[in-house]
Amino acid sequence: MEKRPLGRTGLKVSLICLGTMTWGQQNTEAEGHEQMDYALDQGVNFFDTAELYSIPPRAETQGSTERIVGSWFASRKTRDKVILATKVIGRSEMDWFRDGRIPGELNRAQMTEALDKSLKRLQTDYIDLYQLHWPDRPMPWGSNPTVYRQADFAGPENPIEEVLAVLGDFVKAGKVRHVGLSNESAWGTMKFLQASDARGLPRVASVQNAYNLLNRTYEVALAEISMREQVGLLAYSPLAQGFLTGKYLHGARPAGTRTTLFNRGQRYQKPGAEEAISRYVALARDWSMDPAQMALAFVNARPFLASNIIGATSMDQLKTDIASAQVKLAPELEAAIDAIHQIHQNPCP
Repeated sequence: MEKRPLGRTGLKVSLICLGTMTWGQQNTEAEGHEQMDYALDQGVNFFDTAELYSIPPRAETQGSTERIVGSWFASRKTRDKVILATKVIGRSEMDWFRDGRIPGELNRAQMTEALDKSLKRLQTDYIDLYQLHWPDRPMPWGSNPTVYRQADFAGPENPIEEVLAVLGDFVKAGKVRHVGLSNESAWGTMKFLQASDARGLPRVASVQNAYNLLNRTYEVALAEISMREQVGLLAYSPLAQGFLTGKYLHGARPAGTRTTLFNRGQRYQKPGAEEAISRYVALARDWSMDPAQMALAFVNARPFLASNIIGATSMDQLKTDIASAQVKLAPELEAAIDAIHQIHQNPCP
């Protein structure tokens, strides 16, 4: 398994990162343990979770994924073999994360409570990469990150310098080794870098954003930051929540899938998405490739990528996804992918 630098941290993370957000709803604890056993055996040394998980967010299942990872560490004695990433929620009306049922925000008290609870669930005394799941400030992100309106920037926020200072104290205390961002913009990433340089605070190592054949918006501005500032992309949704496998084409809704169970696939059902997916799936089949492996191999080949976060609900899916690390795309195939992209550009930002 190829290893790549995680920013300027000195850590080397596997090209494939094991995503975990289905554990606790779609997957049982035993299935999560089986996935971690297999991934570690295949050379995957990087696991990503969050206090939010499992997905979809629910008060009754919040923290379940971290607990499953923690019980695996305890039973397998494998903590030293894994580079562990987790996340703290950004500003949110969800009130079940904090004592006292208060809305979430990135202030010192809430971040400290979040970290201590994550450490307890994960049965560890340190986090290798602690990420801000989404920004504290008002901004358009999620399913419409490229649509800007004045109202998107109105509302309360905690200053970036203050949030980074709290993270710096976590690092000084030895509870966190390195810090990262998620669902962040180019402006936000540079402001964090400026704050770290100006005040001697921890330098963000990574940005965990959506990146796939239907959403290459990371390339517009953030990719240059990744390359010039060594802040690597941790790509989430590389299969566009499974839509790039082709399993949802023509309105299909297979039993047991996330979109069927939870009706959460709207980000990848936008105008133009179905046609683009059909083109990519047909291209993969023309090259006698699994559509999932072609989509993953494309992400794997990006020079600004630190690690590709895959997620699976079955062992067959997991094996296919991890094996994509060995798949190389011919230049002619890359050119054909780019030709489709020119016509069907970012239908699902």
